[in-house]
Amino acid sequence: MRKKGALRKLKEIYRTLRDRKDKRIEIHRTAFRPWGSYTLLEENKYKIKRITVKPGKRLSLQRHYHRSEHWIVVSGTAKIIVDGKEILLRKGESTFVPAGSLHRIENPGKIPLEIIEVQIGEYLEEDVERIEDDFGRV
Repeated sequence: MRKKGALRKLKEIYRTLRDRKDKRIEIHRTAFRPWGSYTLLEENKYKIKRITVKPGKRLSLQRHYHRSEHWIVVSGTAKIIVDGKEILLRKGESTFVPAGSLHRIENPGKIPLEIIEVQIGEYLEEDVERIEDDFGRV
């Protein structure tokens, strides 16, 4: 397909998604952050994300009031803090973060950390209270 034909087809796809009010036109599936990235894999009455944390980086210390999270490590080593308790998780290990818990993910290793996160709750959108952040975000 020539460039003009491809561009025309892309515009048609965009219009169709816009007319259906599909969220994919507003949000990229992968979001890049100073600590790494996350990719939205599935969204329904829950969200499933793949989180990649760069070596030596960590996410903000935060809490969610309306959702809980289940984290499964698929590669690397995770240093997890939940309500002041620290644990190390390796490939195949997991933990649960109840709603309202203060939590953080850190990559103490030399390779990227990959985690699958499953969010469950009544409200899954902007429900983040950042307590401490290495990158100055509030």
